[in-house]
Order: sequence, then C-alpha cells, then structure tokens
Amino acid sequence: MIDRISPLTIKIICGGLILAIAVGIRQSFGLFLDPVSSTLQIGRETFALSIGLTNLLWGALAPFTGALSDKFGLKKVAIFGTILYSLGIYIFSNSSHGYELIVGGLIVGAGLSGIGFTVILGAVGKFAPPEKRGTALGLTTMGGSIGMFLGIPVSGTLIASAGWSSSFFWLAIISLVMLPLVYGLVDSKTSNDKKTKVDSEDKGETLKEVLNHAFNSKHFVLLVCGFFICGFHVNFIVSHLPAFISDMSLPGNVATTALALVGFANIFGVAIAGRLGDKYSKSDVLVVLYSLRAIVFTIYILTPITASSTMIFTFTLGLLWLGTVPLTSGLVATFFGPKYMSMLYGIVFFGHQLGGFFSSWLGGKIYDLTGNYDTMWWFSVFLGVFAALLHYPIKDKAIILFGSR
Repeated sequence: MIDRISPLTIKIICGGLILAIAVGIRQSFGLFLDPVSSTLQIGRETFALSIGLTNLLWGALAPFTGALSDKFGLKKVAIFGTILYSLGIYIFSNSSHGYELIVGGLIVGAGLSGIGFTVILGAVGKFAPPEKRGTALGLTTMGGSIGMFLGIPVSGTLIASAGWSSSFFWLAIISLVMLPLVYGLVDSKTSNDKKTKVDSEDKGETLKEVLNHAFNSKHFVLLVCGFFICGFHVNFIVSHLPAFISDMSLPGNVATTALALVGFANIFGVAIAGRLGDKYSKSDVLVVLYSLRAIVFTIYILTPITASSTMIFTFTLGLLWLGTVPLTSGLVATFFGPKYMSMLYGIVFFGHQLGGFFSSWLGGKIYDLTGNYDTMWWFSVFLGVFAALLHYPIKDKAIILFGSR
C-alpha cells in the first residue's frame, strides 16, 4: 500500500506532520501567558518578550538554516532543530525567573528555524512540479493549521489538569516525535528525483547573482514588507488573544476554543489559498486576503465582545490565517525558481517573524502601560489595509528569467 503512495505525497504528509507538531505547540504559547505571568509574579511583558524573541530568532536564522538545507540537505538541519526546540520548551518547564523564560524562548526560536516553514516548504517546493507547487505547499502548510487546531486544546487541557510547568514538560517530549518524520523528507529514493525537478528549473544563476536580483527587485522587497504585517497579525492574536478574552471576563474555555477554531478554519483556508494561487495571480489573492483581514478586525472590535462574537471572529480570521504562506512562498519560487527557495523564503520569512516579535512584545508593553489592547487592535486594522496596498503592484512572474524589477 505504501509503495503506491507517490514520493510527493509522502513528502507532503511528513512535512505537514512536522509543521503540525512544531507550529501547533508554538501557537499554544499564548495560553501560558496569564498563568506563567501570575505564578512568577511578573508583568505580561516578560513572557510576551520571550515569545517575541522566539519569533525573532526563528526568522533571523531562517535564511541561514535555509541556505544550509539548500546546500547540504534537510536531514541534519531538521534533526538539530528538533533537539533545540525540545530543549527550549523543557527550559520553560523549569523556569522560575524571567531570564529563564527569555533563554528558553531564544532556544525554541533557534530550533524552529530548522523545522519551520522555511526548511520544510523548501523541501516540498523543490520536489513539486510548478503546476502543482501551490497546491503542494498549501497542503503542507495545512499541517500547521491542523497542529494549531489539535495542539491548542491539548495544551489547554494539560494546563488545566497539570499546571503550566508540567504542560511544558510534556510538550517537550511530544516534540521529539518530529525526529523520525524527518526521514520521510530525505529518503534516498526521492533525492535523485528532487534533484531532477530542481535542475529542470535551474536558471543557471549563482547564489550571489540571485541575492543581487532579489534585493534589487521591488517585488521581492514589497513581499518582505507585506509578510512583516502577516507576522504582526498572527502573533498578536496567538500571544495576546487569550489574555484579552480573560480581560473581557469571558469563560475560561473561550480562549482555547477560539484559538482552536483559528486552526480548524485554516485547514480549509490554506488549501483554498493554494488552489487559488495556482489558478489566479498569487499577489492578487494576497491583496484580497489582507483586505479581508482588516475588515474582520474592524467588525470584531466595533461590536460587543462576547463568546459568540469571538468564535465568529476567530473562525473567519482562520480562513485568512496561514493562507499567506503558500502564496508568499509560491511567489518566491515563481520569482527565482526552486533552487535557492529555502534561503530566499527564509529572508522573506524573517520579515514575518520580525513583525511577530514586535506584535508579541509591543502588545505586552502597551497593555502594561495602558491596561488594554485598544491601540494594538486599531493598528492591526491599519496594517491590514497597508499590506493590501503593498501587494497590489507585485507581479506574479519570474524575476531572474525575464529580468523584471
């Protein structure tokens, strides 16, 4: 039966499962913000900063781990990343001071750079043929959504039954399941096929030439700036929505259910986005997606905050959540081909994580200063509109092949 499964399908399944575990656990960190801050008697800014630094280091190292994966292969990068990821979460479980949370966050971020979207989507993107690449990347990205849908309730249940410290310990153990899944992405049977796929689209440019084209292309620069806003949006929600819901005096299970709904809706959202990216201009789809995000944010904050309105908000936002990932990574492959995709997408992804750092940290800082998140909500609306404008002039065509700027 397994022999009948195509090599591309195996890669999508294994890559999706890795993202499900890595992203699912990471997306649940917001549930720990209130209990960790209360138990250690520190403000929300400290653990929010730790989450922000996780995003920042994840993004800062992504171009380098992507380049290592492009040059030497995925195996060592992903295995080392998994070990670091588990170690960082274990440090969380034993934290009794704010600086330990910071150290743990940095190590988790370093680990994620080796097992996150950059490396995993790069492996799948290299292997998938151009006409199926958007769908393949969308299906793989779906793993992160499934992980969020399943991982957040698991984390919420663990926190309620065992406390935040023991919960982190068990999440560290669960993360080690990613180790055997790495081999599904690097088996020798598919490595030669992968090389053939990449070589068939290789435009002959050296790494230096590709980087020169990238940083001199307005389309690539706009893509980086737009992905910064995506990171700002999603990390503000996963880091601070649970605390915001608690501030609104809603029942305790609303936060867990709301974030799980984001993951559930995004299972469909990423698949739809990948398909639309194969059929229409990826940049046009991104314009629509960011515009809809701004509308969804606006409606939520202008209506009374209730359990029902929160569920509607998170489900709708979930449809627009990680749909940016297959579209943005697909544009990188369209611009430059798949040969250096992991590294180039890593550069774009750094913009995403830089946005995530600022929203995670700034949300905590603004809350500690003002006692509410009003400024963050309206700033998110503004950034959604701005992101739509940034993506409008991007052209969905090869940059190096046609020399467009």
